[in-house]
Amino acid sequence: MTLKLFVLTPNRIVWDSEVDEIILCTNSGQIGILPNHTPIATAVDIGILKIRRNNQWLTTALMGGVARIANNAITVLVNDAERGSDIHPQEAQQTLEREEANFIKAEGKRQKIEANLALRRARIRIKAIHAI
Repeated sequence: MTLKLFVLTPNRIVWDSEVDEIILCTNSGQIGILPNHTPIATAVDIGILKIRRNNQWLTTALMGGVARIANNAITVLVNDAERGSDIHPQEAQQTLEREEANFIKAEGKRQKIEANLALRRARIRIKAIHAI
């Protein structure tokens, strides 16, 4: 038995396929989801979505949103998402270095918060490349 996974951003469909299992980063920690999981709705944190399909693990970087699990279907609505296999390692590393510098230079509470979020997103993209 499989699960139907939909990962959607405001601009595109990132995933629309059958999967065997997922591990999802929520605001209260990671949860594993297998077929016949109890229905839930949860907030999705900036983090890695791990997907097992055909005995292979794949990753997707998620940039926060919500998820609904019911009737062997998982719908994840996020601000942005990027498959680990689609992330260019050199570009991701340059982005991380830029965001680290921006975080160090940030002044004021608002600027620090925004710089911290950008840094978290950059770190997750790097992690999505190397997670599995």
